[in-house]
Amino acid sequence: MGNHPIEALMKTAMESIQQIVDVNTIVGDPVETHDGSVIIPVSRVACGFAAGGSEFLPADEQGKGQDQGNGQEQGANALPFGGGSGGGVSVQPVGFLVVGNGQVRLLPVDSNAVVERIIDTVPDLIDKVSGLFKKKQDDEDDMGLEDA
Repeated sequence: MGNHPIEALMKTAMESIQQIVDVNTIVGDPVETHDGSVIIPVSRVACGFAAGGSEFLPADEQGKGQDQGNGQEQGANALPFGGGSGGGVSVQPVGFLVVGNGQVRLLPVDSNAVVERIIDTVPDLIDKVSGLFKKKQDDEDDMGLEDA
């Protein structure tokens, strides 16, 4: 059994999509800043693919009642084929991964990411507040020892 024409259409479309989308499309090339931080762009990639076709009876054979709808080529009796395929790729920036100063942060591109930024900063805020209370307690303990 030979290859069906739709196989060639699908193969060509998939190879073209494969050439467009690679790992560098999703996670971009890192960029180093003057302060030593490294910035890595991160994107969301969505792919779509469709293919279809139809076999047609030649005009002189229409109405003869032949069973030609099985999709298999039969040598000289192969039906004419018409088809097409297509694909699409959407690349949407998500944010930037920033590595520097002993931290790794994701800076989202979406302006509605305020809640996420607040959640990201809460641990640092808790550490700073805890440090202030500990420092105040240590200062009070030191003052109590000096008075005694």
